[in-house]
Amino acid sequence: MNKKIINIAVIAHVDAGKSTLVDAFLKQSGVFRDNQVVIDQVMDSNDQERERGITIYSKNCAIEYNGYKINIVDTPGHADFSSEVERIMKTVDTVILLVDSSEGPMPQTRFVLSKALALGLKPILLINKIDKPDQRALEVVDEVLELFMELEANDEQLEFPTLYGIARNGIVQYSMEEESKNLVPLFETIVKQVGHYPFEKQNEDTALQVSSLAYDAFIGRLGIGRLFQGTLKENQSVSIAKNDGSTSRGKINKIFVYQGMNRVAVKEAHAGEIVVISGIENLTIGDVVCESDKLVKMAPIVVEEPTMSMNFLVNTSPFAGRIGKLLTTRNIKERLEKELEVNVGLKVEALSSSSADGFKVLGRGELHLSVLIEQMRREGFEMGISRPEVIFHKDGKEKLEPVEKVIIDAPSEYQGTIINNLNLRKGVMIDMDSDGVRDKIVFEVPTRGLIGFKSDFINETHGEGVMVKSFKGYEPYKGQIPNRPNGVLVSMANGVTLPYALNNLEERGTLFVGPQVEVYEGMIVGLHSRNNDLNVNPTTGKKLTNTRASGSDDSVKLTPPRVFTLEEALEFIEWDELVEVTPKDIRIRKKWLKENDRKQHRNDMK
Repeated sequence: MNKKIINIAVIAHVDAGKSTLVDAFLKQSGVFRDNQVVIDQVMDSNDQERERGITIYSKNCAIEYNGYKINIVDTPGHADFSSEVERIMKTVDTVILLVDSSEGPMPQTRFVLSKALALGLKPILLINKIDKPDQRALEVVDEVLELFMELEANDEQLEFPTLYGIARNGIVQYSMEEESKNLVPLFETIVKQVGHYPFEKQNEDTALQVSSLAYDAFIGRLGIGRLFQGTLKENQSVSIAKNDGSTSRGKINKIFVYQGMNRVAVKEAHAGEIVVISGIENLTIGDVVCESDKLVKMAPIVVEEPTMSMNFLVNTSPFAGRIGKLLTTRNIKERLEKELEVNVGLKVEALSSSSADGFKVLGRGELHLSVLIEQMRREGFEMGISRPEVIFHKDGKEKLEPVEKVIIDAPSEYQGTIINNLNLRKGVMIDMDSDGVRDKIVFEVPTRGLIGFKSDFINETHGEGVMVKSFKGYEPYKGQIPNRPNGVLVSMANGVTLPYALNNLEERGTLFVGPQVEVYEGMIVGLHSRNNDLNVNPTTGKKLTNTRASGSDDSVKLTPPRVFTLEEALEFIEWDELVEVTPKDIRIRKKWLKENDRKQHRNDMK
């Protein structure tokens, strides 16, 4: 009953080594057998997490160290999934702030640290990857200290312990000079910094605040959160203080706690634990589960509002239903409602327009929404997705729009092109630093201006540039931002593409399809070299004649077509275009497939 419990979260920017550090925690605490084969980033269990190399969903595990049970939360590092980070901060006693020894604090580092400091947590700083040849660990410590002061950390928080390590090798040391072979310095620092959760909290009125939701096909909705005080028992009747101020009643069916990477059923749980409960179907984030008729009020968990939206529409293309089996409004509605149960950064609104059959889905960014779209297409859905649109706010009569802080690291030779491109997108340069080889440029750019910029940036820097961004806040509307400068090549026929026709079209622009690909009227088959859309026929064959000239039948040599990923396609399209998403194909098309309909809508827009 009197188990010493400490809850910690690992927070950092993308690629700083969070999941790798959690791997080391699990290995060195005896969670795995000596002969067990363990994959890297074992906590990143979702298919997309492993493919993209990022953490998307926060996850829990637990380890034992010298009589202490340490619950660990692995959090996402990408700004689009910051709603995952915001919720779990209240459930932990301290955070390990992981910072790259070369890069230093990045935009997302500021965001997650600000949330931790606001809750009064006292972070532990771990400078990771100190084996890098370009490490500057001691300078980075000073930069983090400046960041703490900028974020108005109190005196206690400014006295943060600093450790140095190589998470990949499972090594943490007290100083750059004092070598180590394991994570013991980190374990000891956690115990010294926090101490265990007070035992006397078990004697107070029960209060478990739900910080995460999950779903199990067998036992239904699961509420995950910290049991701040009291005790919970299996089959216990409870009262629920809802986040909106109302109350309800329910009965806990099963109780689980974490051991290693597993959820283990227990008869009862005590104050301090991170607990998973089942049996209460209407649980939402921020709800407080209490003993019957002994309500405990806690500060609500507030998740920041979405900044971007896309329309998820019923697929109306001539190829609809060939591969995917989930096509209807009802299918899409049920899937989005299921997602809302666990994805609290998401909002869904039914489209009011009679001409569009679908839903407006609001999220924290393109990646946040594209992960959902990718998951749905893998499940067998077909949809038409509209261009991403930012969500504007009003302050009195003033129109406000979301602005992002962007940090770019790129070779110095591309500096002028990058600055010019971001200036056109209403970006403002805040800072620039150069070592003569690479430049680090800091911009503040409207979120609207970053739509479509990523692919331009990769092309401009020939893949050598690195860009990271994080949400800064809402600022006054920045004015008109130029659209895509080029028009598109639109198929005017149904059929199969032929090399002869594609060869003739290559001089008109860049092709998106190769030979022997089925196309339909209104499908976009290429990027026009000029600023207008051009109707083309990619299915035309060579006319047969009874005369043959020397060399006239030489084989056609085509440039490989440009193939879009889902994110690239979403960034590419304009207001009158859609991305057609199916389990196998990603196509780009016009909203209105007939040329006459497109002309009519263009005239209406004018």
